Amino acid sequence: MSKTTVSAPRGVWLVARRELNTRVRSKAFVIGTLAIIIVIAAYVGVMFFVGQSMSRTTVGMTGQANVLAEPLKASARSLGEDVSVTTVPDVATGERQVTEGEIDVLVSGATDQLQVLVKKDLGTQVRAALESLVRQQALDAELAEAGLDPNAVRASVAGAKFEVRTIEPDDPERGERLGVAMGITFLLYGSLLMFGMAVAQGVVEEKSSRVIELLLSSVRPWQLLAGKVLGIGLVGLLQMGIVAAVGLTAAIQLGVLTLPQGAVLMTVLSAVVWYFLGFFLYAVMFAMAGSLVSRQEDINAVVQPLMFSAIIPFVLTFITIPRDPESKLLEVLSFIPPFSPIVMPARAALGVAPAWQVIVSIVLAVAALAGLIWLAGRVFGNAVLRTGSRVKLRDALRAS
Repeated sequence: MSKTTVSAPRGVWLVARRELNTRVRSKAFVIGTLAIIIVIAAYVGVMFFVGQSMSRTTVGMTGQANVLAEPLKASARSLGEDVSVTTVPDVATGERQVTEGEIDVLVSGATDQLQVLVKKDLGTQVRAALESLVRQQALDAELAEAGLDPNAVRASVAGAKFEVRTIEPDDPERGERLGVAMGITFLLYGSLLMFGMAVAQGVVEEKSSRVIELLLSSVRPWQLLAGKVLGIGLVGLLQMGIVAAVGLTAAIQLGVLTLPQGAVLMTVLSAVVWYFLGFFLYAVMFAMAGSLVSRQEDINAVVQPLMFSAIIPFVLTFITIPRDPESKLLEVLSFIPPFSPIVMPARAALGVAPAWQVIVSIVLAVAALAGLIWLAGRVFGNAVLRTGSRVKLRDALRAS
């Protein structure tokens, strides 16, 4: 059989286009993408409603307690709690409304001896606001009895202040940045493993069906490897882009994400860069591993070490970064390929990775990728046409 000569760029693109067209049009891609979108949308919706319910407390007041409605709202607001107050005709009606969940808190009784009823637990901020009001009412009564003007005393007390200086300013957007960092970590981890595994399965499938022999009659082994990785990588980027666009749009529209658009755009662009670096690192390793076996049931044995190299930094990032964003362990891991594509994007999104660290990490990842491509091309070229028993790595490294 004569071998048709194809230029290197064209050979790579032909394989990549084949992978892209085949996988994007498959039911698995469509159903998988829709499933992820539904999960992301549901998560954003739950976060919105949980945030709304946690930030607002409905207080019902009856009898003399009604005079404390406005002071209670002002006191709660100063503590960061959004309180809405409604008038309840009597205690019995208020108890029924608390039981049925119409109101969260019922306040009744005299202003200096309030009676508070809740279904399960009284929130910390609301408790503090009510305690402050009760104490203020008791103090006002004592001042009035002593012949002093309560308003004048309160004005004098309010003038007493203290100055607070901070070494590091508080970041009011930290919670949102943490959410974005965790979301990026999850998407990158899931996409790298899912589509990296697809590369290994595709290689084994073509080896077992002998399709790979037909492909290698037109392109070189390294072109087949590069095209397969590029094509599946574009499929993964497309799916991740769709999911991220839906998630970000929903979060922005519902007010869950209020970060400046410039910061969000830079985070997204950074995630795209890290996706390609991470995917190529893992996909090349998965393709190399897949070329060593000829049966689908043998794949897990050769890719398991690669999966652990992604699972370990993913778990460490999820556990560590919420409580210790500046962890030295994560800082070190963010420089080591193949851990860096999972760890560094989260640190960068949270704002704890200086620009020089990100640049150094990218350079190291590119250098590791270059060396890995050379190694994978050698293994892939020597092992991809061997069928039957599993090919040992040292045998695949030998020149054919």
